[in-house]
Formats: sequence, structure tokens, C-alpha cells
Amino acid sequence: MKIGVFDSGLGGLTVLTALTRALPSQDFVYLGDNANAPYGWKAPTEIYELTIAGVERLFREDCGLVILACNTASAVALHDLQVNWLNPAAHRVLGVFVPVIEHLTRRDWGDNTPPTHTGLRDVALFATPATVRSGAFPRELHFRARDVTVAPQACTGLVEAIEAGDLDRAAEVARDHVAALLARLPAPQSAVLGCTHYPLVEAAFRAALPSATTLVSQPELIAASLGDYLKRHPRFAGGTGAVRYLTTGDPAIVGTRAAVFTGAPVAFEAA
Repeated sequence: MKIGVFDSGLGGLTVLTALTRALPSQDFVYLGDNANAPYGWKAPTEIYELTIAGVERLFREDCGLVILACNTASAVALHDLQVNWLNPAAHRVLGVFVPVIEHLTRRDWGDNTPPTHTGLRDVALFATPATVRSGAFPRELHFRARDVTVAPQACTGLVEAIEAGDLDRAAEVARDHVAALLARLPAPQSAVLGCTHYPLVEAAFRAALPSATTLVSQPELIAASLGDYLKRHPRFAGGTGAVRYLTTGDPAIVGTRAAVFTGAPVAFEAA
């Protein structure tokens, strides 16, 4: 069965790359909502409506399972989507926060026991303004881990620089945001790259953070988590390794810009 991968733009390609590497025989359909990117500045109601539209489009491609490879959509829209809109008997939609929080707390998502001391102390979160405003990441973390400080940093301008292909500028923006966060939290134990665009400038984050800080990037965690999920839900697994790329933007322009993420242009189709 095909698995959909949805993102507001091209950042989800970092997740898709990890997924295809970990699950080479799985079929995937990628959808970038490039016509409406970026989501980071949009109102929650608009993010929810755009996310629903993207998920519905992937359902029409016969995707039984959709991964929201967009932290903003996961933070702002996923809960209401799952509770108030989705028919879980027919389809499933998963976000990208769960694998990171499981990794940080060493607790399974289904563990609903009270929060415990996990050894986790100070966590820096680098994310889009909408993800930070949602408060979803610290809320879910505090459900599982006690006495943890989360310092969020809204990384304005970073997604835009990456989508434009200006990685030198993006690295400079990343370093500026690390400096702003360290002024508030000088020695974070862990730092989370809470946007799937950010792995493209992971080296800039790593160099700017203290050497003792553990840097958590999402793609490999998401791939491992999906592999475990498919073992428990094998009806979504299988295929021939086929991958299609859809966009709400101009396929030629988007395909060319995708080379920043994939190393070569990608043949996108109009969604």
C-alpha cells in the first residue's frame, strides 16, 4: 500500500529520503503544498484547513497512511484532525513529534502513566513561529517527563532561506537563532531541530551549539518509528519501492528547487 508524505513545502524531502532508505520496498507519494508555503506564519485555522486538504489529496492517491512530515502541521492540526475528522478504520495520519518525544523521554507514546524523572533536563527547541506558538512540543514532553525546561526559539527566516536554496544565508540565520537561544539557556542538554527543513543546515546548528549538547534531528527517528509501526500494522506495508512527487505549485520550479534537498532535480507532478 502507498504511504503519503505531506509537507508545506520541500522540507519533508529530508524525511522521505530517510524513509526510502529504511524501507526500500515501500511505495510512497510525496505532496508538497508549495503554493501555500511556508506555514510557519499562518493562523491555526488556515494551517488546519490546508493540512486537511493535503491529506485528502493523498487519500485520493490510495494512501491508507499519511505522515505529516511538517512540524507545523503536526503541532497545530494533527490532534484535531485525528479526533474530529479522521476515520481511523479507513485511514491513519501520523505526525513527526512522537518519535522525537519517545526518543528524548525513553517512553513509548502509549505509556499513559504519570510523568517521571527521565534524566532529561534542559531542551532547546528550534522551530517555526507557528510550532512554537502552538505549545504542542513542551506540552507533550511534560506529559511524560518531570522537571524539564523547554526553551523554544522561533527561527524566523530560516525556512524561507532554505526553500530559496540559499544555504549560506540559511546557515547564518541558524547561527543567529542559536545565539539568541543560548542567551536564555546557555547549556542545553539536548537541542531539537523541530522543522524538517533544518537538517539541511544541521552542521551550522551543531557548530554553534555547545559540544556537550546532544543534537536531535528528525528524519532517521521518523524512519525507524515508521518501520516499527508497519510491523504492528502490516496492512499499510508493501509495494515495489515506487515514489511519486506531487506539488500544488509549479512542478518545474519545485522540481528544480528540490535539488537543494535531494542533490538532483526531481520530477514533480501537478497535484
